[in-house]
Amino acid sequence: MNRKVSVAPMMDCTDRHERFFLRLISKNVLLYTEMIVSEAISRGDKNKLLAFNINEKPLALQIGGSSPKLLAEASKDGEDFGYDEINLNLGCPSRKVEKNKFGACLMKEPNLVADCLSQMQLSCKLPITIKTRIGYDNVEDYENLFKFIETLKNTGVKTFIIHARKAILGKFTPKQNLNIPPLKYDFVYKLKKDFPNEEIIINGGITSTEQIKEHLKNVDGVMMGRSIYHSPYLLADIEKEIFKNKNVLSRHQVMENLIPYV
Repeated sequence: MNRKVSVAPMMDCTDRHERFFLRLISKNVLLYTEMIVSEAISRGDKNKLLAFNINEKPLALQIGGSSPKLLAEASKDGEDFGYDEINLNLGCPSRKVEKNKFGACLMKEPNLVADCLSQMQLSCKLPITIKTRIGYDNVEDYENLFKFIETLKNTGVKTFIIHARKAILGKFTPKQNLNIPPLKYDFVYKLKKDFPNEEIIINGGITSTEQIKEHLKNVDGVMMGRSIYHSPYLLADIEKEIFKNKNVLSRHQVMENLIPYV
């Protein structure tokens, strides 16, 4: 799986129609679904929640939850639907998410997360990855992050996507959590030095191909979020400059290809 550049899972943004549109611009970036809660997959209309257009691939399914059993079942469902990767959300800071015990609050319970990841890996053959933050509330020392990643690594997980900000639980809105806690890219770079055999991907505040190139000197991959949602055609520059793809559609061609889909 090529994770050199990926587009982050974003609630109410990266739905199947947005992903189809982004894939018209970029053939190489890895796309992620919005976070889907494992309990919703268990109880709800799987087809409505998980179906996607084959043209969206390569595509990763992001799930949220803290029940090893439900997460394992959701991972198997993801495999059956044809996803290329299953990602566990350990970074979402919203109050609603915390109340239901998934997202960033799980950083407080590394052993529970390890149980979840072990069961997910047993249930399917897809790569299981995690997306997390560098800390939460007053806990943002590197040592704590190192121990957390080490515990999860021991389950066999190889890919860690790190949003280089801590999460402030309960006090900040999700939007404030995207802007107010300072970015600490050096934490993510240090993780790569300390875990040279694991795939470390950096996320947070990345807006240009120049920044991508700089980060790729220190980590294995870069995940971009809002900058792509607000300026999707930035993916054309990424295709040309990062993936050396000369066959990128013009804006006009993208729209022409989108009309039959619509």
